[in-house]
Amino acid sequence: MSYLPHTDEDRKRMLEALGLSSMEDLFQHIPASVRFQGDLPLPDGLSEPELVAAFETLAARNQTPLLFAGAGAYDVYTPAAVDAILSRPEYFTAYTPYQAEVSQGTLQVLYEFQTLIARLSAMEVAQGSMYDGPTALAEAVLMALRLRKHSRRILIPASLHPHYRRVLETYLSGLEVDLVEVPYLPSTGQMDDLRIRELLKEGAAAVVVQTPNLFGVLENPYTFHREVHRADALLISLFDPVSVAITAPPGEYDADIAVAEGQSLGLPLGYGGPYLGLFTTRKAFIRQMPGRLAGMTTDVDGRRGFVMVLQTREQHIRRERATSNICTNQQLMALAATVYLSLLGPEGLREIAEISHRRAVYLLEEVEKRGLGRRVFEGPIFREFVVELDVPARQVIQYGISHGIFPGVDLGRWGYPENWLLVAVTEKRTPGDLDRWLTLLQKAQEAA
Repeated sequence: MSYLPHTDEDRKRMLEALGLSSMEDLFQHIPASVRFQGDLPLPDGLSEPELVAAFETLAARNQTPLLFAGAGAYDVYTPAAVDAILSRPEYFTAYTPYQAEVSQGTLQVLYEFQTLIARLSAMEVAQGSMYDGPTALAEAVLMALRLRKHSRRILIPASLHPHYRRVLETYLSGLEVDLVEVPYLPSTGQMDDLRIRELLKEGAAAVVVQTPNLFGVLENPYTFHREVHRADALLISLFDPVSVAITAPPGEYDADIAVAEGQSLGLPLGYGGPYLGLFTTRKAFIRQMPGRLAGMTTDVDGRRGFVMVLQTREQHIRRERATSNICTNQQLMALAATVYLSLLGPEGLREIAEISHRRAVYLLEEVEKRGLGRRVFEGPIFREFVVELDVPARQVIQYGISHGIFPGVDLGRWGYPENWLLVAVTEKRTPGDLDRWLTLLQKAQEAA
């Protein structure tokens, strides 16, 4: 009863105010045929320590396997300081930053977040975050169609993550837009740049490149970015925000719009969310950018302050001029990513990227050295790769889960060969974890 704020006297007075004599009178309008009769099948009440003990017993049944699954969501480490800083009262200002005078903490975080993401991607402008990576990509394609009205064709890689493609198709449904696939080279797993050139001759509003792609292979936009711009199309980069610590960021290969999933910036897997969409572009395109943009200014007394300088959605401007119906941004996730990047700095992020890369390369080399599988693509990798096994990948995964390891993602679920296993390695996977995975892979195939 400690959680029920109303006393018997409180309830009596409320009923009297309503002109009713009992709680039963509140429900007389509900037909008896649909009302529950009898007592609810609930267990007896527990005291607080008994309830805590019961939940601890249930929690003990949970198992946290070693995760080698990736495909867009990665088991990364979140420094304890991130959660501690998230809880500081400076950030407990108004959730929605419409009134700048009462939401300075929120607006400053947005401004700092935008600055960090712009620097990370080497792009000119970053907005205050999207819902997640797939919606950020869909908004980027819509933006490209507004900027390049001469074509309704979008070139997308055949190696684009299927979830991203499904979201993109949903956004474009009914808009008479052609999504044209660019095949990948069987040898490297990279986009066929010759085919891109051929398709550009027929016109396109934009070319999408995902790097690393679904297979974990790093693309090389330098081989075709000039041809994209010569064809008066835009280059949309779907990048990994950790990989750019050791690889070229989108701004260096002249991307016009660059988007990403920010979950790997210290955000937990969280059973699929909430995650964080990153969206950047050129300053010249800022008026067509979706979402919101925070800026820094000074007040009449010369003090630094933060304001919302751009919100291009229909709630704020004429509907026909709105660029997106995104209602807000992932403020809490953006704050967490801002804290994470601030704590690590460029050197820390580079170290995490290098550790992940080195361990992924080691694991792939050991698979081939021990005869446990074959490398599918020769293209350069960051922290993820595909191996061809002697048995279906789903069997290895089932065996691994029963032994405390989630060994990877079955690419057969998306129409690829059933014995292709996509394996991801993050900075959390220790050398001992890698050896456990190798041993399990051998035993799983022997058991099959």
